[in-house]
Amino acid sequence: MNEPLVSIITINYNCPTVTDAMLHSLSLLNYPNWEVIVVDNASPIYSSAYLKKLYPFIKHISSPVNVGFAGGNNIGLQFAKGEYVLFLNNDTEVTEGLVTELVMHLQKNPTCAIACPKIKYHSMPSVIQYAGAMGLHPFTSRSYDIGRLQNDCGQYNDCRKTDLPNGASMMLPIRLINRIGVMSELFFLYYEELDWAARFKLAGFEIHYVGTAEVFHKESVSTGIGSPLKTFYLFRNRLLYIRRNYRGTRRLIAVIFFVMISTPLHIIQHAVKKQWTHSNSIVQALRWNILHHPYTEPAIRSSSIINQLIHEA
Repeated sequence: MNEPLVSIITINYNCPTVTDAMLHSLSLLNYPNWEVIVVDNASPIYSSAYLKKLYPFIKHISSPVNVGFAGGNNIGLQFAKGEYVLFLNNDTEVTEGLVTELVMHLQKNPTCAIACPKIKYHSMPSVIQYAGAMGLHPFTSRSYDIGRLQNDCGQYNDCRKTDLPNGASMMLPIRLINRIGVMSELFFLYYEELDWAARFKLAGFEIHYVGTAEVFHKESVSTGIGSPLKTFYLFRNRLLYIRRNYRGTRRLIAVIFFVMISTPLHIIQHAVKKQWTHSNSIVQALRWNILHHPYTEPAIRSSSIINQLIHEA
């Protein structure tokens, strides 16, 4: 097998011990040709800069501004030299064949733009989180992860085309990123990889699930499971995704359902539980979309701050 350079990019935000565990797991890889780029996304307290001393082989980039998941990864791309790029959440831990299997799959499938491995829960290593995904529901605009919460008995060890990627672990050829462009920084957190996938598919490329590769995911370490911040961005970006990627009747139905049914229902559900911050987050998410109608695609902030970066080479 040809073994081209793979650039592994990960983002740290205030969780360097989690990032440390991910970096340590890379010693398991049986693929010989890779580099690692760690972008610290302006962590207010716990920077990952000290990891450069523990792992001298990494490129560590300290962003002076938190530019979100998309922006942080876009910064990492500025320093990537690989033929392939593996975007890997810092709250993941790899398995031996992860990079090898993804590279082999992309080499055999030139129409594949994004290849995602099987993702399993780190806390329940025999339980599946993602084995591909069904497309977004026409009304709710929520996706369904295939295999979720099922015991892994090898039933999803296949490789196939799938509707949606999972941003926790995805590999792309740099030639296609150069062709389609980087992730939109309008999203900041959540739905950015789905929006990216929509752009690739519009250009005639495919998203693939590679069940022969695996990664373990700790899930929502940086934002917190059930945090108001997560609630805000999930609701804000779900509607933003609809506005950007749906057309005609489908867009009209999805917007009406989201605004008239889904949003009020979730506000009431949180209010009944006295989760006022979550209710307010949903209100603010809707307000953001109203105030940004029409929305403006921002300039790529990551590019504008590259010259300000502190690069601990």
